[in-house]
Amino acid sequence: MILLTGVTGKTGGAVANALIEKGVPFRALVRDADKAAAFKEAGAELIVGDMGDRDVVARALAGIEKAALILPNSQEQQDMEMQFVDLAAEAGVRHLVKLSSLEARADATSPIPQLHWAVEEHIRATGMECTMIRPNFFMDNLLPAGRTIKSDGNFALPMADGIVVPMDCRDIGAAIAEALTGEGHAGQSYEISGPEQMTFHAIADQFSAVLGKKVEYVNPDPVAYRDRVAPFLSSEWHADAVSHLFGEIREGVLIPQVNDTFKKLVGREPITFRQFVHDHLAVYK
Repeated sequence: MILLTGVTGKTGGAVANALIEKGVPFRALVRDADKAAAFKEAGAELIVGDMGDRDVVARALAGIEKAALILPNSQEQQDMEMQFVDLAAEAGVRHLVKLSSLEARADATSPIPQLHWAVEEHIRATGMECTMIRPNFFMDNLLPAGRTIKSDGNFALPMADGIVVPMDCRDIGAAIAEALTGEGHAGQSYEISGPEQMTFHAIADQFSAVLGKKVEYVNPDPVAYRDRVAPFLSSEWHADAVSHLFGEIREGVLIPQVNDTFKKLVGREPITFRQFVHDHLAVYK
């Protein structure tokens, strides 16, 4: 049996959908059963409770052979993931797949990549078979930009000329599903990329081409942007962590490269940004 976390989010939901398409049964740990009702109707077993509750997590892991660890970034993320790893090891989980980050490395200075690296190392130390899935920038992070693209013909992120290799969450989910169900993935850290290396000016150009109107990229002052988005994030820590990560993209601390790892893993090309916009026209147009 496979245990999924995060199925009510975009990436975890994509993993769940990929497993359903494959006909692979799974259990999901969720806080809100109503949000996961479609997966239950499709045959998934739901365990309802909080990821931070040790007893709930232990119950969810009972009888599990493989698990996917997919949590949103937060100040509590590292503690919750470390606890999950320890309980998975105690429960005899054979293979753990973690959604990590391309930026996660031993010398990372940004809080989010740092926590991902710490958890990766903790997983490896348990001796469990493991697979790390390490994308760079999620196309879905640009869904909230639909409001200003519709109203003002622009979107704002403090990235300047920073470079990303965006991936659709559906592709990230497909990669995790393959790591859970395929052969030969134990001990691998897969740095996966979308099909294009892009600046945010190039992203604006592709919005323009698909939507048939001029869309501009606005590069706001980083401090002002942080203050503006902080109320919509989970904590001040989260606001600072996101701002730090955006700063590294802006300054080119790590220049991500396009690779063919996703195609080799899943057997198809990754979704292009143009296709992503086409698939979300109701958000942007």
